[in-house]
Amino acid sequence: MFFDRPASGELAVLVHLDFHSDLEPNDPREFEELVLSAGGDPVAFLAGSRARPDAKFFVGSGKVAEIKQLIERHGAQLVVFNHSLTPSQERNLERELACRVLDRTGLILDIFAQRARTHEGKLQVELAQLHHMSTRLVRGWTHLERQKGGIGLRGPGETQLETDRRLLRARITHLEKRLDKVRKQREQGRRSRRRAEIPLASLVGYTNAGKSTLFNQITSSDVYAENQLFATLDPTMRRIELAGVGTAVLADTVGFISHLPHKLVDAFRATLEEAASADLLLHIIDAAAPERLRNMEQVGVVLEEIEAHEIPRLNVYNKIDLLEDMAPRLDRDNSGKPVAVWLSAQQNQGLALLNEAMAELLGNKMCQGVLRLAVNMGSLRARLHRAQAVLTEDFLEDGSCALQVRLPDADLNRILAAESLERESLQWLSCAAPTLLSSL
Repeated sequence: MFFDRPASGELAVLVHLDFHSDLEPNDPREFEELVLSAGGDPVAFLAGSRARPDAKFFVGSGKVAEIKQLIERHGAQLVVFNHSLTPSQERNLERELACRVLDRTGLILDIFAQRARTHEGKLQVELAQLHHMSTRLVRGWTHLERQKGGIGLRGPGETQLETDRRLLRARITHLEKRLDKVRKQREQGRRSRRRAEIPLASLVGYTNAGKSTLFNQITSSDVYAENQLFATLDPTMRRIELAGVGTAVLADTVGFISHLPHKLVDAFRATLEEAASADLLLHIIDAAAPERLRNMEQVGVVLEEIEAHEIPRLNVYNKIDLLEDMAPRLDRDNSGKPVAVWLSAQQNQGLALLNEAMAELLGNKMCQGVLRLAVNMGSLRARLHRAQAVLTEDFLEDGSCALQVRLPDADLNRILAAESLERESLQWLSCAAPTLLSSL
């Protein structure tokens, strides 16, 4: 590696401090789940409170002594802080404790490195790791900060530390270019969907809310789903069919977490853009989580960061099987618009209600009316029947037929294009033009 650090093992001492100035403190229980998700084995949990972090050790000298005792007592090889540490604080703590020290950002990066499976995901994780590492290079190369003199020791003009910084910058630039190419490929796919007017719904939500389990149930897929934080890193997209809407695309995305490091948001921007470009966000919420409201707020913060906060959103309360006397239901606002669905993805309960709500919210460009087709327009009639857009059909005295049709506006455009017809050439009997419904 680029620097020498104490060896790291799985036995970990966890450190969490509450600061008087914290408006949104980190959750200690979530912190422990993060360590477990990373494969760590917590042997001790040290909590405390301070007015402000110590500049040298982050914690006070008394807490440093307590951490030393816990390391010796349990034989721990790792100390994990539920906070972001500066490079100098990490270096000072490791020197004092003779033990590997990891902060919250490093812990999340380690989990991401374990979970990434696709080429894109690995690129994103490596980029975030290198950004994090670039500020910590000084740690292991302090003995090489000066150039050595003497025969056979004169260097090419830069220290080892400068060489490694240059190599890091070059690698970061290389990764950013490759991810920019990925971003352009994704944007090309999005443009193709927009041209075909295929709606996109993205699953978003706090990590471990059950997004991948729900995604598998809706799409009959086998995306990796586990009861652990950040089980999903790589975005997955599948086509689905919705009644009255036709073909739509459903995307599963990476879970959010409180105080998500900005470098991770930047590195995963290509992935998160799938949420930012969606027509509908399905906000998956763990209905049984005690901190449900806080988690919902944190998701809102990240959505605002990626400029997706104004996209129509449907709250999906998952895991109702863990609540007492809770049955699947669909909540609507005063205008009848769906606003929330209560279901259990694990138990396959309430999915029909979710499909109904998605169809209503995505089917906001439905075309409905009575269309008169002349005798020589049998090909158009056949296409409308194949699209299952004909509700009723009556034949008139002159041999023409009157079709009551209902189909997505995009599907009608595609059918007319295939027949080389203009919309203005159609004759609507029920009204001068078809009715465009704002909701089903």
